[in-house]
Amino acid sequence: MNCKKVIVTGAYGAIGKAISEGIARKGYALTLVGRDEQKLKKLSETLIRKVESAEVGYYALDLSRKVEVEDFANHWQGPLDILINNAAATPVTRMETPEGIELQFATNVLGYMWMMEFFHPFMKGREDARIVNVASYWAGDLDLEDLEFHKRKYNNDMAYRQSKQANRMLTGVWGEKLKDQNIAVLAAHPGDVNSKLSNNLGYGGWESPAQGAATPLFCALDESLRGVTSKYVEKKRITPCHFFNDKAASEKLFEICCRY
Repeated sequence: MNCKKVIVTGAYGAIGKAISEGIARKGYALTLVGRDEQKLKKLSETLIRKVESAEVGYYALDLSRKVEVEDFANHWQGPLDILINNAAATPVTRMETPEGIELQFATNVLGYMWMMEFFHPFMKGREDARIVNVASYWAGDLDLEDLEFHKRKYNNDMAYRQSKQANRMLTGVWGEKLKDQNIAVLAAHPGDVNSKLSNNLGYGGWESPAQGAATPLFCALDESLRGVTSKYVEKKRITPCHFFNDKAASEKLFEICCRY
């Protein structure tokens, strides 16, 4: 069996659990990532019970902190075939990390950025390496002059929309940068699921977690997307993304993120 190695961040959220189960059912070696070690342990035990011969491990860290992401990379053993960046935070009030970075930007944007930065070297030379950034159609409001809401009044919905726009823009940049290394980078809109994240934003959801996970799993696993990069996918279809077209703003965002 071709036992690919896969990392899923935000693994114990509603959609994260469904993504993780989908990966486990493929027979791949799965590493669950999130902040709460007890929730990670519980999920790993659940998957091992539900999925015959599942190979599941976990690593607890705070993705909003670069030092912890780097430490995770330093402890990583062996190659990596698939990275699914799914973790997200939607705090109702403006919060900061211990380093003084606005929490939603640090988790939803820089967390993706740091995972790609530190883990793409493990993906070099793999036959079908893919990075999937779980983004959203609910995207916009990005202000390159105020990414941390120092000038604007903080609104968690606006901050979330900004972070999802940033995810899509950075997908385009990373896709171009990693193309020569045969590492594909895709952004995916998951389904609309009733979750802690959506509740924090004042929304519910009408799709099941499995339906919500379907498009991220499609991006990670489907043979039709082998070698396809720098694309945005909704409902298992490649969808035009006007954020990709603004190359100058995307590169500027990338440069700003590199400064953190």
